[in-house]
Amino acid sequence: MTAATNGSSPPTPRGGGRDAITDAAREIFAERGYHGTSIRDIARRAGLSLSALYYWHPSKQHLLAVLLEESTQDYFQHCDDALRAAGDDPVDRLRAIVATSIEYRVRRRVESNLATREWRNLEPDLRARVAELRRSATALWTEIIDAGVASGVFRCAHPDDARRAIVAACNAVAQWYEPGGELGLADLVSRYTDIALRIVDVEPVSG
Repeated sequence: MTAATNGSSPPTPRGGGRDAITDAAREIFAERGYHGTSIRDIARRAGLSLSALYYWHPSKQHLLAVLLEESTQDYFQHCDDALRAAGDDPVDRLRAIVATSIEYRVRRRVESNLATREWRNLEPDLRARVAELRRSATALWTEIIDAGVASGVFRCAHPDDARRAIVAACNAVAQWYEPGGELGLADLVSRYTDIALRIVDVEPVSG
């Protein structure tokens, strides 16, 4: 028999054990919230023993931190890749990061909502690690908008407020958007790109 059935065998150090735990934690945190979830609930959902879970994660705090860190790093990497492909034009870069953000919030709605709701439940040292990753992602937006303002392409009088408004709008998509509804992803991206460009007050192209 395995550790998943009687807890007597050692956990598998590679393969499905870790993924089973993170998948289970992601689902149950989304359903019940961090404080409504016990470490035993997660082990049961994963079909593993507590000892197998503790092999990978020493605490529920650590598990939440790993989920939030991984999703934030994944988001940052997708944004960074999109911006590398977009080139230097501020409008193209803003379009790219808005599109990437919307697509990410739709594709990983559960993780996006967890990041919004649960990260403040982390203890200070773990919260600081996640906060540093979030600042790296925020810096991408700041650089784009500041560059657009400096070049005169973006005419918004308050760049920081513009950034916060755009980011908040993109993040909120995870809370309400339902794939398969009347609004398709391409239309959603187009709509939010237009909203972002209006917020930064793009200089119209002459001619």
